[in-house]
Order: sequence, then structure tokens, then C-alpha cells
Amino acid sequence: MPRPIQAIIHAEALAHNLARAQRAAPRAKVWAVVKANAYGHGIERAFAPLRAADGFALLDLAEAERLRALGWGGPILLLEGCFEASDLALCERLNLWHVVHDVAQLNWLAARRKPRAHRIFLKMNTGMNRLGFAPAQYRVAWERLRQSQAVGEITHMTHFASADAPHGTDDAFDLFQRTVSGLEGERSACNSAALLRHGHSPQKSGVLHMVAGDAAETGNDGADRPQAAPARTGSDEVLGDWVRPGIMLYGGSPTGLEPAAADWDLRPAMSLVTRIIGIQQIPAGATVGYGGSFTAERPMRVGVAAVGYADGYPRHAPTGTPIVVDGVRTRIVGRVSMDMVTVDLDPVRAAGRAGDVGSTVLCWGRRNGAELPIDEVAMAAGTVGYELMCAVAPRVPVRVED
Repeated sequence: MPRPIQAIIHAEALAHNLARAQRAAPRAKVWAVVKANAYGHGIERAFAPLRAADGFALLDLAEAERLRALGWGGPILLLEGCFEASDLALCERLNLWHVVHDVAQLNWLAARRKPRAHRIFLKMNTGMNRLGFAPAQYRVAWERLRQSQAVGEITHMTHFASADAPHGTDDAFDLFQRTVSGLEGERSACNSAALLRHGHSPQKSGVLHMVAGDAAETGNDGADRPQAAPARTGSDEVLGDWVRPGIMLYGGSPTGLEPAAADWDLRPAMSLVTRIIGIQQIPAGATVGYGGSFTAERPMRVGVAAVGYADGYPRHAPTGTPIVVDGVRTRIVGRVSMDMVTVDLDPVRAAGRAGDVGSTVLCWGRRNGAELPIDEVAMAAGTVGYELMCAVAPRVPVRVED
């Protein structure tokens, strides 16, 4: 029998979350962001549920080739653009759209003499201070692209640094709008957080309403929560022509904070499941795990689950991090090991469940009616759900479930 751990990718959740993004931006086109191997879910596994998107956005040229090999003939956007001049030839061969964020990329295009006109997303730095042209240099870059024989349509693009904060997009979007005013071309600004905060969003009651301003927290619709004052710009204006949902497609919150992903009608697309492989009955005062970091205050049953940091479970998850055994929420105790975690089985027995060797353990996601948000586990471990999704190790078997 193989080691009893597996990651389950929920295809219907991916499709549901994409539809949620499309409903939030009914007049915009939607990029399905599948960078980092579809946030650890696997491009080949995510492709079918996400192919209703208008295009796929990613970083890696090899991943773009994988999408074309799957039969995708629509738009593919390279979010960091080309890394050297020779990449332009592959963009032409695969018909890839690409971001231009640096003078070097402008120079490569200026030197290109090819009949195929490249579709460009010109990136502006509105405060993230990672990639993009400063507003003062943006129009110059746009004019250079317009003069290049290798360039066709140009889309204006920015990326919000604080879309998850109250009014966090206001100043950046105002700057973006002022800078591109009068320049032809489509516009793209919204990631998951901005899309959920400014999009058309269903409340828990199922009634559609407009979140024209900033919701109570990060990128979600904050159903049953008080709404902040409307933003200075209309929702459709912020949404623009293209939106770029990433984490929301996989059922995670853009910040991992409240409101929870489920409050925005997002479903977890990945579950990490294992089993109890051993049990210890320990007395009060006994310690558990490396360094004896946990001391039992009373006699207790400790279960050993077959998952550890070599599988992608966060090594720094402390005692108290939630975990589910036989459908009952409990906690890990002691340090996470390479191949195992130790869990408190007393709540499982108290709930009238078994909690024996072979019991099912849900590390995050959903199984048999139980659900444990990946963001809750990540927050307990001092990280974000993005990292946990991307960190699932190659040794963990993966299967797709409808």
C-alpha cells in the first residue's frame, strides 16, 4: 500500500470560481492566472475546468508551451514579459501576448523586424515598485511601442499594491487613469482582491448587488457585512477591459484574512488528505515531538498523521494549528516533522468519533462534509494560502475529482 497521503484537485470548484470571477466582471474579459503551475494545482489538471476563460496568464515560456500542447488556441499572456530578445521568436511561434515593463524589452522590440505584430500589455508602476514604468516615463514608452514595426495593439496595465486594504486602490487607480488619459487601448488593473472588492458580487442570499467601493476586507464580497463608502470611481471603470483573477480561482482569499473565501462564494479547489498511522497514550507532563515543545497538561491521546514539511505542510505551524480527524476539528501539537505531524485526538473521541489508526485526516480543503480553509491553516502558520498551494511536494500523489 502506498503512503496514505494525497492532494485532491476539485475540478468543479475551479469551474465555479472562474464563473464567480466572470459574474463579478460581466463586461470585462477574464484572464485565468495559472502561473506557478496553476498555483500548485497543475496546469494540465486545471486546464479543462478553466478553459471557459478568455485567456490564460502565466510567467513561464515552458508553461505556455504546455497550454498550447493541450490544444488552447486563445490568448496567453506572459505576465513578466520576455526575459531576453530571443524569447520574441517563441512569442511569434506560439502567438503569445506579453507584458513590457522595462526599457530593455522596448529595445528588443524596436530591433525586431518581423511581419507578425506583437500584442503588448504595457505596465505602469503605480506604487508596487516591482515592475513597470514610472508614470512620468509611461507615455514615452507607449510612444516608442507605437513606432515599432513589431508592435500591434497595446493594452494599458497596472498592478495594485494594496487592493486588499480599505480604499487601497483609489490613489493608484487615479494615477493610472490620469496617466493613460487620451491614449488609445484597452485597460487592465484588477487582480483577485480588486475584482472582488469592486465587482458585481452575490451575497449569501444569492441576490446580486454592486460593490462599488471597498468591502469590509480583502478581495471579497463581504456578504452580511457592512460596506464601506463607495470608491471615487465606478465599479465598471475600475474593472476595465481585462481582469486577472489568480488566487480566487483556487478558492483562496487574496490576503487570507477576513472575510473568509467562502463568504465570497469561493470553493476550495485543493484538499490535502492523509491518515492516522499511529497513536500514543501519554500522561500529564509528557512532551511531544522534537525539542519537547508541547507538554501535555493532562493524560491525552496523540495521533500521528502521515504528513510533514517534506510533503508541503508548513514546518512552522505551531501547536494549535487546526486539523480535522474523522470530520472533527482538532489541533496539531508539537513540532511538525519531515514526514509526520502529531495531533490531539481527545476532541475526536469526545465527539463520539473513532480517532483510531486509519482515521481520515484533513489538513486543508474539504472531505466528507468537513471543510478546513487553507487560509486558516496558513494564518496559524504565519503565512498565506498561496504558499501552501504552491508548496505541495512532488512526492504527494495528486488526483482530480469532479
